[in-house]
Amino acid sequence: MSPSPLALNITIATRESRLALWQANHVKALLEGRGHRVTLLGMTTLGDQILDRSLSKVGGKGLFVKELELALEDGRADIAVHSLKDVPMDLPAGFALACVMEREDPRDAWVSPHCTGLADLPPNAVVGTSSLRRQVLLRAALQALHRDDVRIEPLRGNLDTRLRKLDEGQYHAIVLAAAGLKRLGLEPRIRHIFEAAESLPAAGQGALGIEVRADRTDLLEALAPLAHQPTWLRVAAERTVSRAMGGSCSMPLAAFADWTPDGDLTLDTAWGDTDGVHALVRANGRAAVRTLAEAEALGQRVSAALRAAGAVPHAPLAEG
Repeated sequence: MSPSPLALNITIATRESRLALWQANHVKALLEGRGHRVTLLGMTTLGDQILDRSLSKVGGKGLFVKELELALEDGRADIAVHSLKDVPMDLPAGFALACVMEREDPRDAWVSPHCTGLADLPPNAVVGTSSLRRQVLLRAALQALHRDDVRIEPLRGNLDTRLRKLDEGQYHAIVLAAAGLKRLGLEPRIRHIFEAAESLPAAGQGALGIEVRADRTDLLEALAPLAHQPTWLRVAAERTVSRAMGGSCSMPLAAFADWTPDGDLTLDTAWGDTDGVHALVRANGRAAVRTLAEAEALGQRVSAALRAAGAVPHAPLAEG
């Protein structure tokens, strides 16, 4: 396709992991199909560099986006493509979420060379995840199976690193986002996909968001055709819960919205106690949603119900 009169030169800031590059190249192809000229600027973020500590102890998920935002701010790049679940609930002043793209499978995936599921784990098995949300959901499921012998251990690194650690025998099984595995053609590694009732997803899981400087109206216009409004409404409700709860990777919080057959939006949430003292707290709601404001109102209502049921909001981590 030849460039249109409104064609732009667009540089995408992206992390350099294989999954992040797939995501950036996916956006690149879509933009080039609309006549824009697109290049990639690969970057290594602080979140990619710090692998010996959990995100909740070193600054939160904002560590994955800060360097990309600096590239937008100083003009080295025009847009940044993110896995939306890695994007802090509140962007810095001067930045905007230009669009949310159509969601891939939002569910969690069980990956193991030998075990088909939790019930199939050998004695004293080790399951890997660094998501506090997945930890508390796994612990609740293991308790229901009376499997107090199973250990849940931290697992950091990009997708390929996590799979390598599994293949080296450091874990009997690991839990990952199904979306990343499917995008990289690794779906055969999945032994089981958890339905939401088994493992409620994180806010924004499986969706891609594109960030720009708020004053780049040309980019906001160019990116508008890439937005998928049904996905945007779903993740707006989910992220509103996270925002209301002070959500970050320092809190085990799940929030998942989906459409009913008759067109309403349902929102299911769960909050956990990392110390294992209290049982999971759950809340849900349903509403007719057509606008972002209505999606956010549903999120506010469900987050209030979650707090009323005993969930304790956390102060957001400083992003440094």
